[in-house]
Amino acid sequence: MPSLFENAISSIRMGVEDYRQQDGARVLSAVRNLYAGVLLLAKETLIRQAPNADPREVIGVAFKPVPDGQGGVDHVVAGHRTIDFDTIDKRFKDFGLTIDRKALSELNDTRNDIEHHYTDSPEASIRTAIAKAFPVISALFRQIDENPVEHLEGEWETMLQERALYDHELAAARASLSGVKWHATFMENAKLQCGSCGSELLEQISPDNESQGCVEFRCRNCAATPDAADVVEAAVDDTYGVDEYLRAKDAGENGPIYDCPVCERHTYLENEDICANCGEGLDYTSECARCSNAISIQGYLDGLDEGLCGYCTHVAEKVMRE
Repeated sequence: MPSLFENAISSIRMGVEDYRQQDGARVLSAVRNLYAGVLLLAKETLIRQAPNADPREVIGVAFKPVPDGQGGVDHVVAGHRTIDFDTIDKRFKDFGLTIDRKALSELNDTRNDIEHHYTDSPEASIRTAIAKAFPVISALFRQIDENPVEHLEGEWETMLQERALYDHELAAARASLSGVKWHATFMENAKLQCGSCGSELLEQISPDNESQGCVEFRCRNCAATPDAADVVEAAVDDTYGVDEYLRAKDAGENGPIYDCPVCERHTYLENEDICANCGEGLDYTSECARCSNAISIQGYLDGLDEGLCGYCTHVAEKVMRE
């Protein structure tokens, strides 16, 4: 039977070969094979870190305790399930290895977009998938001291060419936006994506424009022209969405993103005190006149604009009712 490493090489090569055929029917196969090859190569990387161990114990997910006959227990693999996208990053950290989870996540997103028909430009999306897979594959080869040129041959050259083309397109897209004066500073380095195909190859139709309010986007991947407010809102969520989730989960509080009362987009940023979409700030008293505690942005948006914090407003309303 082929080894795990041989299967990884085979999957990557088949993925690139599927792409070369320029056949719409093989588009999904190309991404699936490429993605599967990356995961197999990652598992091989882990196994090589413990060459004397049972591979199932290195990449297995579930373990169960069994008596060792000496009053203790051994933990043995339960079932045949191995690490996947959701668990591979943690296993790499446990082994003192690194893997670019962000790039792997983006490759997975590209696969999902094509599989669920979120894109009308599969060829360009495959190019994106190859470009995003290239640095992950390259890093994994380095960690196991293998030469990708030797194992991937012509497919490696194709990957190099696609990566170079993607980088060229991305540089051109970003250059068209380099003069824009964004309302929020984080936008200067934010990830801007096309809502139609998920590509980051968004350019400004009029590259000489410097006003955010006049920006018109066009995707160099699928030619869509997404609404600028949608692009900004998605960039805000990509940058601060996890922080918002964790704050709500851990503290039960809102922030750091809020609904802007002016443009009604979920783009008002606590850390910059401005709406990333329309550029409006909030003119409100941030310190309670009664107890000197801070009045939160959410408190202001909820109507606590009379100089009192939530608690003091509650006390005042209670006194009035009495």
